Amino acid sequence: MNEIEDKTDIVLKENSKVKLKNTFRSLKYRNFRLYFSGQTISLIGTWIQRIATPWLVYDMTHSVFLLGLVGFLGQFPTFVIAPFSGVFVDRWNKYTLLIGTQIAAMLQALVLSIFFLIGILQIWHIIVLNIILGIINAFDTPARQSFIIQMVDKKEDLGNAIALNSSMVNLARIIGPSIAGVLIATTGEGMCFLLNAISYIFVLVSLFLMKFDKKEKINKQKDMFQELKAGWKYAFNFLPIKSILLLLTTISLMGMPYSVLMPAYAQVFLKGGANTFGFLMGASGIGAISGALFLASKKNIQGLEKIMTMAAFVFGIGIVLLSLVPNFYVALTFMVITGLGMMLQIATSNTILQTIVEDEKRGRVMSLYTMAFMGTAPFGSLLAGSLAHKIGTPNTLLISGLTCIVAGALFARKLPKIKTEIDMVLIKYN
Repeated sequence: MNEIEDKTDIVLKENSKVKLKNTFRSLKYRNFRLYFSGQTISLIGTWIQRIATPWLVYDMTHSVFLLGLVGFLGQFPTFVIAPFSGVFVDRWNKYTLLIGTQIAAMLQALVLSIFFLIGILQIWHIIVLNIILGIINAFDTPARQSFIIQMVDKKEDLGNAIALNSSMVNLARIIGPSIAGVLIATTGEGMCFLLNAISYIFVLVSLFLMKFDKKEKINKQKDMFQELKAGWKYAFNFLPIKSILLLLTTISLMGMPYSVLMPAYAQVFLKGGANTFGFLMGASGIGAISGALFLASKKNIQGLEKIMTMAAFVFGIGIVLLSLVPNFYVALTFMVITGLGMMLQIATSNTILQTIVEDEKRGRVMSLYTMAFMGTAPFGSLLAGSLAHKIGTPNTLLISGLTCIVAGALFARKLPKIKTEIDMVLIKYN
C-alpha cells in the first residue's frame, strides 16, 4: 500500500512540475525573459503613480467630477491618436519606438515629481502631464503588444507570453497600490511620482540588452489613409475581430471606469483612507493575476472565446456586488472577483486577436485594440464621474456592472459563429 502511495506522490509531483514548466514556458526565450524582468519593476512604478494621481486629485478638489475629468483628459489622446499610431507601428521599428516611448514616459513622471516636491503642482499641471502621457501611450501600447511576437520564436507560445505579460501587469497591480498607500500616508504623492520615474531605468536596460537574430520586417510606406482604411476594413469585415473589439469597447466604456471611482468609494462609501484605497486596488490585482496565471497554463487558444464570454459576466457581477455592500472586508472579496473578470476579458481578447490577425496588419489591429481598451476609457471616466456626482458612486457602479452583463449576453448569442470562424483561421495557419 505504501509503495502505491509513493508512486502516486511521484506522479503527482511530476505532473505539477510539467504544469509549472508549461505555465512559464515563454521565459525560455532570452529577450522575453529580459523584458519580463525589466517591465515588472517598471510597472510597479507605473501602478504607484496610477494610484497616487487620482488620490491627489481627489485630495486637492474633493470632486468626483474632476476625478472623471482628469481621467478623461489623460486618456482621450489615445482614442484620437491610436488608429493613426497603428499605421506608424506597422511602418516603424517597434524596438526603437519602445525605447523612445519609455524615455518619454520617464520624463513625464520626473516632471510631475519635481513640480510636487518644489510645491508648485496644480490641477492644470496634472491635466497637461496626463494628456502628454496619453499621447505617449497611444504609440507605446500597440507597439508593446505587437512587439511580443518578436520576443517569442514559436507562435504557439504567443498566448502564454501574453498571459504572462498580463500576470506581470497584475503582479505590479498588487504591489504598486500597497506601496503607494504607504508612501502617500508617510512621504506624500511626490515620492510616488519619483519612484515611477526611476523604475523606467530597469525596462530601458532590459531593452538595450536584447539581441535579435532576424531583422524586423517593416511594411513599405503607402498612403497613410489608405493603410488606415485597409486596417479598419480588415478588422470590421471579420466577425471574430469585430465582435471582440465591440465587446471590449463596451466593457471599457462602462465597466473599467469603476477604478476611477475607487478613491470616492473608499473615502465616502467605506469611510476609509489611502490605505483602504490601496488595499482595494491590490485585491483587484490578486484576482487579475490569478486569471492571468490560469490563462498562462493553457496550451493553446481553444476555448478562450467561451472564457471571454464568461469573463464579461464575472466582471459585471463583481461590480454590481461592490455597489451593494458598504463593508471593507466584503468589498475586498468582490474586488478579487472584479479583477479576475477584468483580466480574463482583457487577456483573452488580446490573445485571440494576436493569434488570428495577419502579421502585416498587426500594428493596426492592435491599435484598434488599444482604442477599444484604453481609448474609450476616458469617455467612461467622464460619464462615471458625472453620474456619480448626480446619483452617487454606488448607483453608478450598479449601472456599470449591469451593462457589462448585458454586453456579455449579446456576445454569447454570436459565440457559435465566432468560434467557427476562429477555427477556420487556425486550420489555415496550421
